Amino acid sequence: MTERITEFTRAGLTFPVVDTGPLDGDIVVLLHGFPQTASSWGPTAELLNAQGFRTVAPTQRGYSHTANPKSRWQYRSSQLVADVAELLRVTGPAHLVGHDWGASTAWLVAAEHPGLVRSLTTVSVPHPFAFLRSFLRSTQALKSYYMYLFQIPVLPELLARRYPGAVSEFLRRGGMPEEARRATHDEIVEPGLFGTALNWYRGMPFVSVAGGAPSHVQCPTTHIWSDQDIALVRAGADLAGEYVDAPYRLIVLEGVSHWIPDERPAELAEAIVENTRPR
Repeated sequence: MTERITEFTRAGLTFPVVDTGPLDGDIVVLLHGFPQTASSWGPTAELLNAQGFRTVAPTQRGYSHTANPKSRWQYRSSQLVADVAELLRVTGPAHLVGHDWGASTAWLVAAEHPGLVRSLTTVSVPHPFAFLRSFLRSTQALKSYYMYLFQIPVLPELLARRYPGAVSEFLRRGGMPEEARRATHDEIVEPGLFGTALNWYRGMPFVSVAGGAPSHVQCPTTHIWSDQDIALVRAGADLAGEYVDAPYRLIVLEGVSHWIPDERPAELAEAIVENTRPR
């Protein structure tokens, strides 16, 4: 594509997009997680742009006023995957990167739409099946306690509205840097989008591979996990490679929290670039 993408539409929703870097560069699509927006990819995108890559980062469903359906049913995995697949049809086949919930969705997009994904780099969250299996062989179920709390209707967003500092404190305890916490307040909490962002968790009962859809990834894949992630144990990362039928690499970052794009953008960009090269 020789024109910038500022937004794309699907199913009556309009998704804002941040498109930077050389227009003729190989495209890297960057999917953010909870509770962030496309802006969380800024430092990583800048490094990729400097190496000749064009980066396209959408603000996903629930994180903008132009794409925030209220029903949790609208956040089932099939809808999240379809959103990203539509963007990839706009960009053409691209290298796909996801962090947190963006990683969970990226795994499914790569498996279900192999012709649209040239390489896959996932950050923090392993393949959904690997994540579920990790509950049976580790302390992952205990680490995921907050997911159950987020299922409570209305209450979390009411508390966030009344006590916005509590959201920042929760994220601080999870290792999120101060600048990222301010961005979450300004982009999610203050505009009243915390509730629809939580719908990614409330849609979890509907997170599954569509009937008959493939679950294995066919493109070169790198998964990145950090040993100070308080939400995700290593078991899922170790199992993730079982769902890749292509060259696969696991990178473990030591001394880094869950917020890898915020803390280690240079190492992340290097891993993304390496994964785009033939293996």
